[in-house]
Amino acid sequence: MAVKGIERADVEKLIEPQVANEIFEGTIRDSKLLPLMTKLPNMTSDKTKLRILDTLPIVSFVDETNKNGRKSVTKMAWKDKYINAAELAVIVPIKENLLNDASVDIWAQVRPRITEAFASKIDNAILNGTNKPTDWEQGIAQQIETANAYAEETDNFYKDIDGAMTKVETSGYNVTGILGGLELKSKFRNMLDNTGQPIQNTEIGALPRNYVDNGAWDKKNLDLILGDFKQAVYSIRQDVTFKVLDQAVIQDPDTDAIVYNLAQDDMVALRVTMRLGWALPNPVNIENTTETRFPFASVKKKVD
Repeated sequence: MAVKGIERADVEKLIEPQVANEIFEGTIRDSKLLPLMTKLPNMTSDKTKLRILDTLPIVSFVDETNKNGRKSVTKMAWKDKYINAAELAVIVPIKENLLNDASVDIWAQVRPRITEAFASKIDNAILNGTNKPTDWEQGIAQQIETANAYAEETDNFYKDIDGAMTKVETSGYNVTGILGGLELKSKFRNMLDNTGQPIQNTEIGALPRNYVDNGAWDKKNLDLILGDFKQAVYSIRQDVTFKVLDQAVIQDPDTDAIVYNLAQDDMVALRVTMRLGWALPNPVNIENTTETRFPFASVKKKVD
């Protein structure tokens, strides 16, 4: 299907002489995942190497009666893991006359929506691996499945959460929060004790809850994901950058056909780009030195 920019029909309501200078639209949804993760210093190249602790030191008491009190010798080891920067980009073309005729700043309305779309794309790639760049690792939900770090949904939601938390804790991590879709709110409101009263003042009840409302939550398969969110790290190579083009040729990304010639068609286009990468280092810790450790777990929905 041919790529289309903003056309007159799309902004007709902004050109009417009596139109109010406000556009009524939904709330802009930013990333729900990145604020929970650890932000590393900005990348200085397209690839950043992480040094991840892979082997812990072994310490022993000195026995003065054995081998003249000889001290033990140990080693520590690190392995490498990489954060690969991937680019998000979009171009929004529009007729110059439409920009001039509109009674509001169209670019001011477009920019936050593009940022929202970027946030949803990033969260979806990191959480679910959906349309992820080829050199990014699998999404957190997919890695949870591989690590067998999940609890099956039952009729006792409180125990389901406890089961998922236990998976994280036996891996040597502390749960710092819970992530889910908006429908998770109802499950918490209906988490009742044997007398029908809300379960309150518990460790589970005290955990921060974060709700994904930007279209990136897999509501079909998961009730929630929980874990030590600071173990997931990300780095920015290039922050969101806006540039107005007026001399470019716009091609259909699928067919390579020329859709717009900005100079010839009296058009301009807003190009928006961003580059970032993420990783889940999963370093060895003193509670669990095995390869089965994992800092996240989920509660999976029942299969009907």
